[in-house]
Amino acid sequence: MAAEIVNPRSDSSTDQDGGAEPLDSFDPAFALHRGGKMAVQATVPIRDKDDLSLAYTPGVARVCTAIAEQPELVNDYTWKSSVVAVVTDGTAVLGLGDIGPEASLPVMEGKAILFKQFGGVDAVPIALACTDVDDIIETVVRLAPSFGGVNLEDISAPRCFEIERRLQERLDIPVFHDDQHGTAVVTLAALRNAARLSGREIGQLRAVISGAGAAGVAIARMLIEAGIGDVAVADRKGVVSAGRADLTPVKQELASFTNKAGLSGSLEDALAGADVFIGVSGGTVAEEAVASMAEGAFVFAMANPNPEIHPEVAHKYAAVVATGRSDFPNQINNVLAFPGIFAGALQVRATRITEGMKIAAAEVLAAVVGDDLAADYVIPSPFDERVAPAVTAAVAAAARAAGVARR
Repeated sequence: MAAEIVNPRSDSSTDQDGGAEPLDSFDPAFALHRGGKMAVQATVPIRDKDDLSLAYTPGVARVCTAIAEQPELVNDYTWKSSVVAVVTDGTAVLGLGDIGPEASLPVMEGKAILFKQFGGVDAVPIALACTDVDDIIETVVRLAPSFGGVNLEDISAPRCFEIERRLQERLDIPVFHDDQHGTAVVTLAALRNAARLSGREIGQLRAVISGAGAAGVAIARMLIEAGIGDVAVADRKGVVSAGRADLTPVKQELASFTNKAGLSGSLEDALAGADVFIGVSGGTVAEEAVASMAEGAFVFAMANPNPEIHPEVAHKYAAVVATGRSDFPNQINNVLAFPGIFAGALQVRATRITEGMKIAAAEVLAAVVGDDLAADYVIPSPFDERVAPAVTAAVAAAARAAGVARR
């Protein structure tokens, strides 16, 4: 990735005053990003002194006073109930790792415009100059009065688990770590359709997940919640199992509800006879291990830009193949989930996003495919205009059913 964004002309510089050719003169990515990808736009006109007196002083004072007397009115008379904070500390940005808050901003801006484009939700990128768990939590809590929800983004594991949990305990608005739950929702939707295509129930499947970070843990939880037959998770040292003495508290908990078969050893060992491979870790899985999977297996190799199992290899042995890339069929893309999930939660002013709301999002995502289901179409395109409205409605209904909706 780095080689693609660094100026290939060693004698060039971004210093415009120095006379060097700007980066965006030959790289379209830089050209698109110049000046940023988003801006604030007013929703009311300021054409004359009457408009000014209503939008600002003295008219605004009446609204402020009403909110001071009835704090819940902030949701009706400000943007709070329709805007999300996209918060990062820059420690786990895409495949680039810990690149810091400033370097994370292009990604956070991108996330914000995806919220708007695909869910009609306004979002504000917030890159924090702190990485301490307590500092992040206290900062977000202090920012929270301005927002209807918080989307945590690109915060490294295992800190991300504690940060999300403690923020949800402190706040009465949805807190959602998309790297965990967005990935899990879309993965479950694709897996439901793959199972339907093969005439099987999800409870008949045994899955192996490569990666015990944020996405891997969340996917395992969601698959268990959805009733999968069994799921084992492997990290760099092998299958996460109760017998290992080197597990972190997060992985100890993971071992407590996964791997009913009691597998041990390497990822490749676990793949023998498995029905499903889910990759969220990078690295490369040997072809021999793929060949050892059960007949009619599913391979979801989602590492970017290089899938753990290349589709050409996967197709030799698997009935359904998915990746995280847009240039292959069946892209497992978080944008299918988070805009609609937040839109639904904000619509009913939910206090949190429950497991039931996430499961509802996965189920309706799978249903969008409908009768067009095929091996190369188990998940809809992000540009399918049916997706966001369907997810929004399903999540809103699930929030009401769970008793977390305030309207």
